[in-house]
Amino acid sequence: MAKGLGNIMKQAQLMQQKMERMQQELAEREVEASAGGGMVTAVANGRQQLVSLRIERSVVDPEDVEMLQDLVLAAVNEALRKSQDMMQQEMAKITGGLNIPGLM
Repeated sequence: MAKGLGNIMKQAQLMQQKMERMQQELAEREVEASAGGGMVTAVANGRQQLVSLRIERSVVDPEDVEMLQDLVLAAVNEALRKSQDMMQQEMAKITGGLNIPGLM
């Protein structure tokens, strides 16, 4: 029984090391999303951090700030969603698709 527990602990340590390595790699990977036909583009990394936001000059209209706000929100939310999807796909490779509470 102690031998089985030792193997489980080793496997857990290996999984933790793989996850740490994956998180470091994901921090360097980026996803991009745009709104308004490319008028607003957001870039996020694998840690769900916004790393870049580009706004075309032509979409900046002081008379229609609400539209710009909507485009920024749409682009940022889509970039963050893509970042989460990327992280979940990589996590599934490590856990074999097992949903382990507390890992994400």
